[in-house]
Amino acid sequence: MTDKIIYTTNSINKKKLLELYKNMLKPRLIEEKMLILLRQGKISKWFSGIGQEAISVGVTSALYKEEYILPMHRNLGVFTTREIPLHRLFSQWQGKMSGFTKGRDRSFHFGTQEYNIVGMISHLGPQLGIADGIALANILKNNSKLCAVFSGEGGTSEGDFHEALNVASVWNLPVLFCVENNGYGLSTPTSEQFNCEHIADKGIGYGIESYIIDGNNILEVFSKVSEIAKSVRKKPRPILLEFKTFRMRGHEEASGTKYVPQDLLDLWAAKDPLENYQAFLKQENILTEKLEISYKEEIIQEINEGLKTAYAEKAIVSNQKIELSDVYKKYDYKAISPSLEKKNVRFIDAVSEGLYQSMEKYDDLVIMGQDIAEYGGVFKITDGFVEKFGKKRVRNTPICESAIVSAAYGLSVNGMKAVVEMQFADFVSSGFNPIVNLLAKSNYRWNENADVVVRMPCGAGVGAGPFHSQTNEAWFTKTPGLKVVYPAFPQDAKGLLIEAINDPNPVLFFEHKALYRSVYQEVSENYFTTEIGKAALLQEGNKITIISYGAGIHWVLEALEKKPDISADIIDLRTLQPLDVDTIYKSVKKTGKAIIVQEDSLFGGISSDISALINENCFEFLDAPVKRVASLETPIPFQPDLEKEYLGKSRLEKSIEELLVY
Repeated sequence: MTDKIIYTTNSINKKKLLELYKNMLKPRLIEEKMLILLRQGKISKWFSGIGQEAISVGVTSALYKEEYILPMHRNLGVFTTREIPLHRLFSQWQGKMSGFTKGRDRSFHFGTQEYNIVGMISHLGPQLGIADGIALANILKNNSKLCAVFSGEGGTSEGDFHEALNVASVWNLPVLFCVENNGYGLSTPTSEQFNCEHIADKGIGYGIESYIIDGNNILEVFSKVSEIAKSVRKKPRPILLEFKTFRMRGHEEASGTKYVPQDLLDLWAAKDPLENYQAFLKQENILTEKLEISYKEEIIQEINEGLKTAYAEKAIVSNQKIELSDVYKKYDYKAISPSLEKKNVRFIDAVSEGLYQSMEKYDDLVIMGQDIAEYGGVFKITDGFVEKFGKKRVRNTPICESAIVSAAYGLSVNGMKAVVEMQFADFVSSGFNPIVNLLAKSNYRWNENADVVVRMPCGAGVGAGPFHSQTNEAWFTKTPGLKVVYPAFPQDAKGLLIEAINDPNPVLFFEHKALYRSVYQEVSENYFTTEIGKAALLQEGNKITIISYGAGIHWVLEALEKKPDISADIIDLRTLQPLDVDTIYKSVKKTGKAIIVQEDSLFGGISSDISALINENCFEFLDAPVKRVASLETPIPFQPDLEKEYLGKSRLEKSIEELLVY
């Protein structure tokens, strides 16, 4: 790239040339005003994009308004070019209700379906996977649309960058991966971020096209991206675009730029995209002094009016009921009764039936996972699905849990449903970030639900060892925004899975592997639902309440078969989040004694919270301390005798007897 910016109009008409100038001028003037307000303490934080306006404006101008764009911190030009009213942007930054997050998130951590913008999360990388999902939905809808997603050069160091580009390449997804190489990730220079000359060189490894673009040259950005976008709409495929630019201010204003050599700042100051383009337009007699002043006066007036409106808006008053109700997307359960026609099937068959019948019901449902297509999954739950629904909807994925969870969210954003199969629940750790920081928070943050089910084959008892035996529901029950379902019987497994797919909120659906082929039940043959958040009272008694779920319920039933004289309420929770506390409290108040059984190790598990809830709400009815039974505080061993000793099942009968005689 030369020191001087050379402009080529490429037959762009005068109207568009001026429009591009005005669209760059607007975010610059807004930013200059924001820096004043920051110094005055009227906004709390600011991430400056001064010097990078040409990228945001050029890319956004090259896309259709109905095509999704996923910006980052320094992409104010995306929002202004999409013509979001300024008072709404200012209200967002001041935490007012007219913003986009009801005061719950700040700066650029927001999106809006109205303008086809998807808000960023601070973890950066998952943003790229979301674009994959949006693009996949575009392919499935055959609508000839693409989407563009932004990242800084620092974000390309994350594994999500690799995963997202790899998935996009394997699936030929129409995504423009726009990397703004602005020299520094906070204070870390590019020389300490990657060891290749250009980020664009990384495209070679993914088998995708890549281009280097002068990010300070608005005409090069607009012309090149327009040309590429036109091509991608006709022939869907991913493109990696590296925009060479520079960050003229701190990562955010408080961090400053003392770590940047002054000569480097001076070099890039001379390449200012707005000042250089303005000089070019004047030189070509396209922009007059009078028109320039007119544009500035118009934009400044718009800024001042927007600020006046935002300042005049009342501060948000916290309403606990509203805050709690917005954690999940509002959804009214519609009961579909199970048929009387039943057949005796295994737990695994019930899961497969529920998934199959849901695929029949929803043409926009996509299932994704490792080896789930022709192979049918490692447990054969999706065996035969490809023949019925095709590979477009039954998708083998590369080994990249994070990108696939993010892509599932992208499908949801673009109006589709997704089910992701974790080959083993243990592997969800590789997709943990987008589940707890993206899916869970989305509806609360910007009123965008995540219509995603993550299936979790889990549990011990099959000699699979530490990496394939965890029952890790406690990782998710404490995360607001997620629903956690954990059935113990085939009928419930089918009805709850169908309902999880109906529910527009993110659901973690746990399926115990040891139950897959060992537990049979008469299961209704029709498409039916079982309500999420409702426990089942399996047996009634008056001496003790025994609460469990999953494999633990079968431990309890087996223990009481040996002791038929024990008069016990047995509660199968079925759903861990939201928890059916009413059924629990009613039983405990009747029996006066409670024991909670979980397969997970004791400390920090769901039984701890249930115990606390009982103590806080039923204390005066208790005749004994609440007791918990769980597995040892160790990873799960492989050898049968070690595994048997690990599991809490071996200590259950004694614990019940101790509580009864207390």
